[in-house]
Amino acid sequence: MKKLFYVVLAVLSISLGSFSLIASAAVNLNTATQAELETLKGVGPAKAAAILDYRKKNGGFKSIDDLNKVPGFGDKTVASLKGQIAVSGSADAAPATDVMAKARAAKAEKAAAAKAAAEKK
Repeated sequence: MKKLFYVVLAVLSISLGSFSLIASAAVNLNTATQAELETLKGVGPAKAAAILDYRKKNGGFKSIDDLNKVPGFGDKTVASLKGQIAVSGSADAAPATDVMAKARAAKAEKAAAAKAAAEKK
């Protein structure tokens, strides 16, 4: 019985360990918010703000290596972050929250138009 317990415990710890690796997604430098950037190891509020400032001034990152151009980031820091970050899309891409807000607003407008049309009849 003890052996079965240890086998189950080992399987669960392996499963949970791989789950945590799968669950962690790379932070996209072109669309991440300040808070998302701050989740990166070694990136605090000042470095996150520097990334956002660079993105705003330069239209986003074309590669992960562009992070070297941001004040406070050097080769070692960029190398340590490579598994945690990604670059896709552009800085102009709307964050998911903005997309959802726009969708809710469009739905509300459509409902208001339908209500107004029903009241006219």
